Amino acid sequence: MPVMINNIKAALAANEQSVISKGLKMLGVSSAQVREAAIHKVSLDARKRKDIHYVYSVYVQLCDQTLEKKLCEKNKSASFITPGSFCPEIYKGKTHGRPVVVGFGPAGMFCALALAEQGYRPIVIERGQEIQKRTDAVKRFWNGGELNENSNVQFGEGGAGTFSDGKLTTRINDPLCSYVLERFVQFGAPDEIRTKAKPHIGTDNLRSIVSAIRERITELGGEVRFDTILKDIRLNGGKVSAVLTSSGSVECSAAVLALGHSARDTFEMLASRGIFMEPKAFSVGARIEHLQSDIEKSLYGDHAGDPLLPKGEYQLSYRENGRGVYTFCMCPGGSVVAAASEHGGVVTNGMSEFARDGKNANAALVVGVTPDDYGKNVLDGVNFARNIEQNAYRFTGSYKAAGTTVRGFLSGKADLDTNIVPSYSLGLAACDFTKIFPKFVTDMMALGLEKFSKKMACFGNTNALLSAPETRTSSPVRITRNDELTAIGTQNLYPCGEGAGYAGGIMSAAVDGLKVALKIMKTTSPG
Repeated sequence: MPVMINNIKAALAANEQSVISKGLKMLGVSSAQVREAAIHKVSLDARKRKDIHYVYSVYVQLCDQTLEKKLCEKNKSASFITPGSFCPEIYKGKTHGRPVVVGFGPAGMFCALALAEQGYRPIVIERGQEIQKRTDAVKRFWNGGELNENSNVQFGEGGAGTFSDGKLTTRINDPLCSYVLERFVQFGAPDEIRTKAKPHIGTDNLRSIVSAIRERITELGGEVRFDTILKDIRLNGGKVSAVLTSSGSVECSAAVLALGHSARDTFEMLASRGIFMEPKAFSVGARIEHLQSDIEKSLYGDHAGDPLLPKGEYQLSYRENGRGVYTFCMCPGGSVVAAASEHGGVVTNGMSEFARDGKNANAALVVGVTPDDYGKNVLDGVNFARNIEQNAYRFTGSYKAAGTTVRGFLSGKADLDTNIVPSYSLGLAACDFTKIFPKFVTDMMALGLEKFSKKMACFGNTNALLSAPETRTSSPVRITRNDELTAIGTQNLYPCGEGAGYAGGIMSAAVDGLKVALKIMKTTSPG
């Protein structure tokens, strides 16, 4: 089994071969004993301004596999690794119908791709449009046109992640993560995502990648039906026999609910059908926007601007009395975008392209909320978020974002007097955030700004700009499932991904889609 050599420190200008050589020296082997060696991951350590350096891990296969085990036992910097693999077990019996996947975000895409590659010919139902039409609809909205409630930043080919930074960081430690990265590269993602500690694809690259995945699915006999909304499910004897859509009924052998976190009408339908769901914690707040140069001064000090350093990014958090405030979905060199999916509600999100070369940086500054805050009924979280979005729309009178400088936010006297040019294309309306958020949210945001300013100087800059609201951080519900990954009380209904409450980003959603596909293959025949 291959060996991983960890914690290899190297200068910013170090080349790949020198890093590998240093790793082999740490392991105590010569190059003659090595069959294969390559960089596995690289991350930046900028904690000490006078000693900014990269930290690598190196993947090594030795000619003598028995030696690998001995070396790992005595070397704390070395460990065995489990390569990512996808090993389906195909059901040999006969079942009726084809699997239907509802939603074509990362969870639905990878589930459908895995099924198609094993001969299952899945039918994908996606309420939004294919990527080019979807992109056109989004741009029209951003330019002041009409909102398309079914094809927007939240819905359409690729899911909400397509209009983001394409971040592939994740907190899950699953061997399937490396498999997902490899598949993304096969479909056109930059090769560097294999090795970066904080890999990202970029919105611009994601658009062609999701199209390539769809083409692979259809080449193998699958179908992707755009502009098709799930309206109902037909249950017989604890099984879904068909899904009812805006384009008619579709019989199915299994139904995968890869809905995304904004499919509020579908949550309502499932609740009416008695599908067991629970309210869950999520977060609300605003986007905070700084100059990218100020981020890098805060992180790198005198080294800011060094071309050997990556675009500066951060992740900050603070907890007090059981409640958290944190930054989320940080977009270096990016923009704040209009992300509404319902008429009469304002939603913000962040996006950046692969180059991350915009003048501003932005991140969500959000506060955790739980059913204790908004109610214990299953859809109370949905209504809580919707109310904030509608408050903002009523205040601004349009899809403008509610905005203020940090100075205005902290003083309660909203203003937009700043040297930062807001990137939100529909404009900002100066707003006292207590008009749209509950007081406990704004109080915690203010505390977060205070605490974060002690970690990064740019957070003490009161010219920083806030745009609100950010409400679609994760799903406000969980469609509860059992060990077989089926919804409670059903045999072939598979809640999947972020919308079902089982993922939190592109990577974890894609992995969850693969796990659901594996379960379907064990109990359902290809056809």
